Amino acid sequence: MGRRDEFEQRLAKHYDDLKWTYHYVYDQFGASDEDFESLMRVIEKKYQERQAELKALDQRDSHWFMAQDMIGMMLYVDLFAVDLKNLSQKIPYLKELGVTYVHLMPLLKPREGENDGGYAVEDYRDIDPRIGTMNDFIQMLSEFREAGISVCIDYVLNHTAKEHEWAKRALEGNYFYQSMYMMYEHYDIPALYNKTVPEVLPDKCPGNFTYYEEINHHVFTSFSDFQWDLNFKNPYVFEQMVDIMLFLANTGVNIIRLDAIPFMWKELGTSCRNLPMIHELMHLLHLIKEIACPSLVLLGEAIVEPYEIVKYFGDEHKVECELMYNANFMVNIWNSLATRDTRVMRLDSERYTTPKSGTWINYARCHDDIGWGFSEDAIWLTGSNPVDHKQFMIDFYSGKFPGSFATGEIYQYNPVTRDARINGTLASLAGLEQALRYDNSAMIETAIARINLIHALLLGSQGIPLLYSCDELATINDYSYLEDEHKCREGRWVHRPAMDWDRAKKRHDLTTPVGQVFQMLKHLINIRKNEPLFAGDVKNEILRLSNHHVYGIGKFQDDAKMLLLFNFSEHKLYLPTTEMKQCGFSGMMSDLVSDKRIHLEDEVIVVEPYEFLWFKN
Repeated sequence: MGRRDEFEQRLAKHYDDLKWTYHYVYDQFGASDEDFESLMRVIEKKYQERQAELKALDQRDSHWFMAQDMIGMMLYVDLFAVDLKNLSQKIPYLKELGVTYVHLMPLLKPREGENDGGYAVEDYRDIDPRIGTMNDFIQMLSEFREAGISVCIDYVLNHTAKEHEWAKRALEGNYFYQSMYMMYEHYDIPALYNKTVPEVLPDKCPGNFTYYEEINHHVFTSFSDFQWDLNFKNPYVFEQMVDIMLFLANTGVNIIRLDAIPFMWKELGTSCRNLPMIHELMHLLHLIKEIACPSLVLLGEAIVEPYEIVKYFGDEHKVECELMYNANFMVNIWNSLATRDTRVMRLDSERYTTPKSGTWINYARCHDDIGWGFSEDAIWLTGSNPVDHKQFMIDFYSGKFPGSFATGEIYQYNPVTRDARINGTLASLAGLEQALRYDNSAMIETAIARINLIHALLLGSQGIPLLYSCDELATINDYSYLEDEHKCREGRWVHRPAMDWDRAKKRHDLTTPVGQVFQMLKHLINIRKNEPLFAGDVKNEILRLSNHHVYGIGKFQDDAKMLLLFNFSEHKLYLPTTEMKQCGFSGMMSDLVSDKRIHLEDEVIVVEPYEFLWFKN
């Protein structure tokens, strides 16, 4: 079958759904059949422009991202390797660790000056000149593809920089381009929005609108005065953003991260978050990429309530994003470490499951702060008040709570609600910075055990594990940002250190924290890659264990079984084997990590402090 025939087959499969959904969204805003046909011409044109090598990738299993060898790392190109040309030279390091998927933090051309860490995009079709050119990027993608490493980039959908060509034309008074943004001549409508729409960053960027005197308009600016919210009720905006998405896909990227999707649709009288029409837009994007470039995977970024996050997968009949960040799991990992209690994590993991069409991105931290977005009902069920518990977590991870091992920094503190977020590297939050400060070998050993426990949980859980660059080297907080005039007002730079390649040389020295963390992580990655039970489509079951210090996972496929245990406490534990047998485990099992063996006819399983065990029958 020829490539064209394959395109026609995909088009025939999805056309009716695409057309119906498009008209359902846009007919109310004056869309015509010609608007839909214009969108279809964009899709076909971008398919025709797609390289043969990429069209060949489109023939592979559409669930390729579910493979157990998907190991992710997120990084800033400039901090990790200076520029795109040098990034390709770091492929051997990534392959040594076992990384097969790299998320390159914002690299499209941002506005000059303050740019929200690259998320204020001036030109979606160009690269940040500090790190290279579009040709450099395409060459880098080719080299990563040859090395077997998939690449993800950010696509900011909700807004553009005010220096974007569309915004500049709007500032010139061009009504056509003004209609591409959420802007109003009179303040009455913005005033109504402000009654129900919460501010995103009240300290840094108070208010939801910015007034521009030169055009006498109030522009919806959710994130900052230099980031203008697009008007997705305008079918031309949707068409143009589709065109850009397919352009980016045709560069050779494998995964596109859709940034800030909960904000994309606005309605008066609502919070303008997670509105139903956003899910229709996500389904449209899925259908479009399934027609034009089906090997592309869409990753949604929605750091919202857990019950809202899971909705962005859609379902097997109406797919939206194939991947979503498991932000709730991230919060629950840190909660389990602080409380030594895994019940909240178990409760949430049981109920927030994924459809067969998608899976989680599991991570312990990212470039952003950690906001304590708990499932409040789960906190209540474990006997705590959610408001009080959030305050405990803020105090614990900022190091204020007596006995805390963490060294984090408070971010976006609200003196009225006492709410705050936390900044810090994985190693600092897990206790290594404090241990090194006290030069206490026992504390250092315990901190390393916590770090390894977190990595083991990420790698053992269903979904794709995503590391943050430098965490594999047990890197602690970097306070040098305080001396940088361009960074000192942004606390998140404390956990965005530049890659220290001299420090990386210690990764083979098992007498150092660097070596101990790197080598254990490498060992775990190798085990995961070679064990089919870690694939994303394997049945996982969260175990209900009576000992709340322990989080348990069962993996089942045909006759093969795995029992994963994670001790989130500093105590030696004795777990009754009767509970394991009730979950379907029996006989002799061996730990894939340490070769430790257990027999479920024995009365107990002994689990050491902060130990993790990956048993297989």
